[in-house]
Amino acid sequence: MEETVQVRVRFCETDALGHVNNTSYFIYLEEARVQFFGKLGRPMTAESWPFILASASCDFLEQAYFNQELSVHTAIAKIGTKSFHLSHTVKDLQSGRTIAQGKAAIVYFNFDLQKSEEIPDHLRSELEKYLVPA
Repeated sequence: MEETVQVRVRFCETDALGHVNNTSYFIYLEEARVQFFGKLGRPMTAESWPFILASASCDFLEQAYFNQELSVHTAIAKIGTKSFHLSHTVKDLQSGRTIAQGKAAIVYFNFDLQKSEEIPDHLRSELEKYLVPA
């Protein structure tokens, strides 16, 4: 299973060459992560946020342009003891072509104690619903 969000490329997200600037893809991936966490019953609030981004990467496969409609598909690639890895695929909404592929490592984190903790069983069960075979 995966979650999908749609994004329309804004003019400010393009560069002098007319295509989406590489930094904009990380904004799209962040939006997908935040919405994904909301689907897990973890809406983003400063008082109860249990996640920290440990790593993020993005491979750019095709160019995207102003006003293009994109979809960002998010799934779980791996679940560890204290962390999990997200897999993102950015596609052109009309053609279905893959534009970019991203990854993110998320650590379950206790901000009061400033340390990672084991993923609780109830959250692990929710994450497993989105786990895709390697």
